[in-house]
Amino acid sequence: MTVASAQPYRRSGGALFCEGVPLADIASRFGTPTYVYSRSAIEAAFAAYADALRGRPSLVCYAMKANSNLAVLNLLARSGSGFDIVSGGELARVIAAGGDPRKVVFSGVGKTAAEIAQALAADILCFNLESVPELEMVERVAVRMGRRARISVRVNPDVDPKTHPYISTGLKSNKFGVAYADTLPLYRRAASLSHIEIVGIDCHIGSRINDVAPYLEAADRLLDIVDVLAGDGIELAHIDFGGGLDIRYRDETPPAAAELIGALAARVDRRGHGGKTLMLEPGRSIVGPAGALLTRVNIVKTGAEKNFLIVDAAMNDLLRPALYDAWMDVQPVQPHGGLPRTYDIVGPICESGDWLARQRQIAAEPGDLLAVLGAGAYGMSMASNYNSRGRAAEVMVDGERVYEVRRRETVEELFALESTLP
Repeated sequence: MTVASAQPYRRSGGALFCEGVPLADIASRFGTPTYVYSRSAIEAAFAAYADALRGRPSLVCYAMKANSNLAVLNLLARSGSGFDIVSGGELARVIAAGGDPRKVVFSGVGKTAAEIAQALAADILCFNLESVPELEMVERVAVRMGRRARISVRVNPDVDPKTHPYISTGLKSNKFGVAYADTLPLYRRAASLSHIEIVGIDCHIGSRINDVAPYLEAADRLLDIVDVLAGDGIELAHIDFGGGLDIRYRDETPPAAAELIGALAARVDRRGHGGKTLMLEPGRSIVGPAGALLTRVNIVKTGAEKNFLIVDAAMNDLLRPALYDAWMDVQPVQPHGGLPRTYDIVGPICESGDWLARQRQIAAEPGDLLAVLGAGAYGMSMASNYNSRGRAAEVMVDGERVYEVRRRETVEELFALESTLP
């Protein structure tokens, strides 16, 4: 069973459901575009990681940049999740959602002094340091506050995950992490600082990874450092292998969480570090398959070279296709008796890059509902107000119940913080 094999979306009588609720009913009640999430799919995806780690010291830190809705965060916090954050705003969301700051790791290359102080005051688990200047900044803030900052170093292992260049993070040409050759000097410098406590080591090589091999290559490089540090008298409490596991958008076959964790744990044990806490930072694989974007066809436009379904969702709602040339599965919500034609599915944004899908065989007419599946990750979290469009509503389906977990923005709210000149 792969991480992406749970199917929260199914057909009954030809109509598309999320768990026990027809998507057409959700569109009728909340309008479109609307993001829909399956509670059971999120819980099952998290459980796949937690169960595979059971019996050993471990922590799963959800990478909340994938989807930071408070209901999603609260659901995961109640399941025992920690959180991987990359901003002070994300830390505030974790706390607002009932998450435990002592289960938070703070990643990111551009932490500010104010964010570091905020995280120290909240007593987070650790900072994943990504540069020498960041170490010095954390030390200065910790001295000023009279606290000791727990740190881990995010190592750039120079491992190619063979994914899209925008989401590859573990090559030496990427901005992320500390260069492999600079890692030991950084740890030794950290060990000399009075307000720094070294607790772990971390890496993250990229996203949409469909093979265990790059993880193991990175793991061996990390464990080599752990061995040298132990010889220096620097003992680490945890080893964090990051996230990045893919989901099935089309024909991908990502490994199961248990397969990945089993391989990493075996490597850690074989290298003599089985007593250390094993940590992971999954994001997409937790929430991606749980989500769908509901949108309604507004205009059917035929042309000499291309046909278009112009829908009410757009690149401001779902950026992945325009940004990454990402393929997303688009399905009609209700059965349609017409003959399918080849369409590009596009939005109303004033950009030629505003598209959700290209060259799809589908039967549709104005008023029909479509569902973009696999949209739970990097959908709403990357949404914007381009063209002064309010962001979509978000709902969570729990069996046969539906909860609105973020209402649709109004136009007035978009400029509520602005003012004209006197």
